[in-house]
Amino acid sequence: MSTTPLAAQPLKQPMPIKALAHIFSYIFHPLFIPAYVTAFLLFIDPYSFAGVTYKYKLFRLISVFFNTALIPGFAVFLMWRLKLIQSMQLRTQKERIIPYAAAMIFYFWAWYVFHNQKDNPQPFLDFLLGSFLGVCAAWFLNIVTKVSMHAIGVGGLALFFLLQAFGQQDVTGIYFSFAILITGVVCTSRLIVSDHTQGEIYLGLVAGALCQLLAVYFQ
Repeated sequence: MSTTPLAAQPLKQPMPIKALAHIFSYIFHPLFIPAYVTAFLLFIDPYSFAGVTYKYKLFRLISVFFNTALIPGFAVFLMWRLKLIQSMQLRTQKERIIPYAAAMIFYFWAWYVFHNQKDNPQPFLDFLLGSFLGVCAAWFLNIVTKVSMHAIGVGGLALFFLLQAFGQQDVTGIYFSFAILITGVVCTSRLIVSDHTQGEIYLGLVAGALCQLLAVYFQ
């Protein structure tokens, strides 16, 4: 008999729905969110990196992905192989302590390096700082509950695009609409295929959004 609390059991859904939920969970893994936002600012937003070469944009995207996704992911892989954690899915609060601490270092370093480069636009720096604060929030909240890191990631994503919609000259809201759609899909997916409660999902959303807000107003 399962010892998982009833409120934390995944929603029962047909296998195709579970498969899609797993796919969305991997595509929008929180480690990938900074790279996605960076790609948007580099290749879609007309203002943030205006006038720079394609080679520069590609190098900047690779740099962000390397620092915020590849290195933290590889660190978790090493911890798993060294038996410091039981699985790369980080299923328990205890397993998340060291990976979160490592991610805090990598995310702070990414923000610090780009912050000291004068050619980076403010929205880019704001999001990197908000991402670092999001990892910090996950580490602190993990002390009391297994907050959803996916929800923190998409919560920050949604708030970032909301601020972009208010701050840009050609406000259409379409990108914010896509961000809200992604947020809903990811959070629903986590309810289907993870053992997070609704409270842990909502807490992650609020924490991620607040961290992006703090980054904008206090940087």
